[in-house]
Amino acid sequence: MGKPTGFLEFKKEYLQKIEPKERVKNYKEFEKPFSETVAKDQGARCMDCGIPFCHGDTGCPVDNLIPEFNDFVYRGRWKEAWENLSKTNNFPEFTGRLCPAPCESACTLGIIEPPVSIKSIERTIIDRAWEEGWVIPQPPTSKSGKKVAVVGSGPAGLAAGQQLARAGHTVTIFEKNDRIGGLLRYGIPDFKMEKRHIDRRMKQMEAEGVTFKTNVNVGVDITAKQLLADFDSVVLACGSEVPRDLPVEGRKNKGVHFAMDFLSKNNKHVAGDDIEIINAKDKHVIVIGGGDTGSDCVGTSNRQGAKSVTQIELFPEPPKERDSSTPWPLYPKMLRTSTSHEEGVSRKWAVSTMGFKSNDKGEVTAIYGSEVKEENGKFNPVPGTEFEWPADLVFLAMGFVNPIKEGLIADLQKEGLELDGRGNVKADFGTKQGSFATSVPKVYACGDVRRGQSLIVWAISEGRKCADQVHHFLMQDVEV
Repeated sequence: MGKPTGFLEFKKEYLQKIEPKERVKNYKEFEKPFSETVAKDQGARCMDCGIPFCHGDTGCPVDNLIPEFNDFVYRGRWKEAWENLSKTNNFPEFTGRLCPAPCESACTLGIIEPPVSIKSIERTIIDRAWEEGWVIPQPPTSKSGKKVAVVGSGPAGLAAGQQLARAGHTVTIFEKNDRIGGLLRYGIPDFKMEKRHIDRRMKQMEAEGVTFKTNVNVGVDITAKQLLADFDSVVLACGSEVPRDLPVEGRKNKGVHFAMDFLSKNNKHVAGDDIEIINAKDKHVIVIGGGDTGSDCVGTSNRQGAKSVTQIELFPEPPKERDSSTPWPLYPKMLRTSTSHEEGVSRKWAVSTMGFKSNDKGEVTAIYGSEVKEENGKFNPVPGTEFEWPADLVFLAMGFVNPIKEGLIADLQKEGLELDGRGNVKADFGTKQGSFATSVPKVYACGDVRRGQSLIVWAISEGRKCADQVHHFLMQDVEV
């Protein structure tokens, strides 16, 4: 514990941000890491608890050794802070920008004061590590002779692939899109995370022996049977990509889109691709769904020059402080305002969409519905609260229900692959292989394809743990 009285002396600091009216002029990141002095003070706030809930079951899913790297930062031992962080997290630059920080919700200091700025310290450590040249390839000292195919290059696939390559296995990561990164690449706007962070990790992994194959849709371009024949193990990390739809009147109107169609096209445009985007310029935009994807639609619409942006949510507005139903150290149910919300949006709560209106060209012109009240698990319309709002574009951002079945998963089902009740890949077979083994021999699954739509930090955690199980499976017949 660097400074026993630190939490009494220093207040929580936040990363400095460019003002909203300036940052919406481009798609660049707008938060800056802590200075060395601020980082030291923030590290000093860590209480070094007897039981550090920040990396327990309610805290960090990748089990970051948070009190330790806080202490290193306080003492100015930056390289050791980086070495500590890299033991548990393959990609702190991803989580340091995108994670909702359940570690901070579980921080003991959070009981009486704002919690330690764990996420901001993490980002400051990794950004400095890249600047100092400490992040270098870690190729294996020997090769196992075993080959592993990883399907999907999102955070779960990248983490699994890197861990397996460093363990000495020959890893090939397949990606159906034209660039590596999955939803990190095409689902997350650049103003939240610029794609150079993915590109330099890809170069590091290539230097560690990982082969990347893009524009390969496994299950279409390569059959599952061929993959099983060519590799000693297969890791499914292909995410949960089927979006939740809204089957109401007017759903097929022009201008009603799934959020990911909007975001992915815009990300490709920002990357320099000659592609026709869904453009919100001078339009009334309605975003249906109050989560992170909806927030990303808000920020992107404002950057495109939308006339107005309204975000609606079926559930009632959460309380501004931690709700009693989610006491410390649980992740709290409470109102959250994202950086995109700061840039301009009208947020509506307890609202249900009944349908969309259109003109004679079939273009959406309005959204209509009413306020609702939850009663016995159902959302019932509140009489007298009916509304109709102008809408030139509507984005459906209500989450994802399960992985895409067509192609690879359907192929593997012919080989005996089982799915769970939600349509995710069931992966809890065998005591030796652990909970990431599917019902098909030598096939494993991790990330959203297994657990359902979740957080980036959980995807990295699952990828690492799955890689450990695959490694033990591959080495069980190898003499050491």
